[in-house]
Amino acid sequence: MIPVLEKYGIRRSELKYISRTDATAIELIQDRMNWKGKVGFGMEYKKYALALDRFYKKALKEKACFYGPFKGEFGHFLLHNLPFLMHLHKKGVKIHYCGMSLHKPFMVDEKGESIVETFTELRDFFGEIKPSANQNEVPKDVASVIDAWRKKAKSSGMPLLDIDRSDFYWHGLRNWQLEGRQHKYNLAKAYGENPTDSVVIFPRKKGGEVTPNNGGPWDYLEIARRLSPYFEKVYLVGHPSLSAQVEGDGNIEVKVSADNADTLKFCAEAKLIVTQHSGAVHMGAYVNTPVLLIFNGEPPIKGLFDTLRFRKNLTRKPLKYAFNLDEIEKEAKKFSVEKENA
Repeated sequence: MIPVLEKYGIRRSELKYISRTDATAIELIQDRMNWKGKVGFGMEYKKYALALDRFYKKALKEKACFYGPFKGEFGHFLLHNLPFLMHLHKKGVKIHYCGMSLHKPFMVDEKGESIVETFTELRDFFGEIKPSANQNEVPKDVASVIDAWRKKAKSSGMPLLDIDRSDFYWHGLRNWQLEGRQHKYNLAKAYGENPTDSVVIFPRKKGGEVTPNNGGPWDYLEIARRLSPYFEKVYLVGHPSLSAQVEGDGNIEVKVSADNADTLKFCAEAKLIVTQHSGAVHMGAYVNTPVLLIFNGEPPIKGLFDTLRFRKNLTRKPLKYAFNLDEIEKEAKKFSVEKENA
């Protein structure tokens, strides 16, 4: 496991939380195949990589491109799309982007200026359709916007990276960009003007469902109450359609909003972010705020291997972990001690 630690950015203390069997690194997928499968899959990835290389070289040469459509999960946007878009912007490429209007607040540099030349916005439809990677079906009106953008892209003559292809996106783009084709702007410089003695909780809604990725359900008000003695403010944030309903109490305030500018501000100014193993776990990397991953259940945590593998390009700040209410409170106490010793 030592090579795994070195190559994939996994700490020794995290080995007990992960499983290699669901990792999607090309070589680890091949390890689970017979020799014919290894050869075929290797050729498939090489085909994707060559297509991506052609797009990349042409985009850098012409200093312009079309990229999209992104219509999927928040975590996929933060891990597999935004870092590449920031990289292209840093290289001086004018990007004509098609993606979720929800994500627009993230599409800025450290001065708060847009990183895309044009933004074809897709409305928020997550109240109608559950997001899945970047492959979910979309409502007809959203599909028509995508079709018009794609037609414009093809007629422009500019390089186009159409990411609406399942295997190309999943096996190709996600893995290919890890080698020197990602950049992260510190969004705390754009959103974190006034640091506060606060903690942010993402009350992710999963009903009573237990999943290998997220664990079992939590009583988020009880979590907030456990944290409240150690911070001046406890904020519950997130997208309305993806968040559990929680009532405020004392210094506990509900700030659930579809405006990610608000969420970014709360996260950038907080001392700690608390979230399940969902897309919100990557928020801290963009605003330099520590993240406590909470998992109601026994490890391994499905998908954590890939989370850590992709996350290492964004931050070297390790995740914290808690598996019950007492462990959550224990992490909060550390911030109280730091405050007393300051």
